[in-house]
Amino acid sequence: MASPDLRYSDNVAGEFYVDEECIDCDLCRDTAPSNFRRNDEEGYSYVYKQPSTDEERDLCDEAMEGCPVEAIGDDGA
Repeated sequence: MASPDLRYSDNVAGEFYVDEECIDCDLCRDTAPSNFRRNDEEGYSYVYKQPSTDEERDLCDEAMEGCPVEAIGDDGA
């Protein structure tokens, strides 16, 4: 389960975030490309845009549920 205490500073403020457990598998970026990007220097994903539509929220939820290491959380603020 993702921890807000371990969230990357690249994440924009809001509900969804990626924490330090990310293994850079690309699932979230493939699932919700409008919301997740890759930090190329460090090799991890982060939330660069919080969902603004129901479709984006559904895709972020899908990415969170599919994350193999549970590095995506939805309790940030």
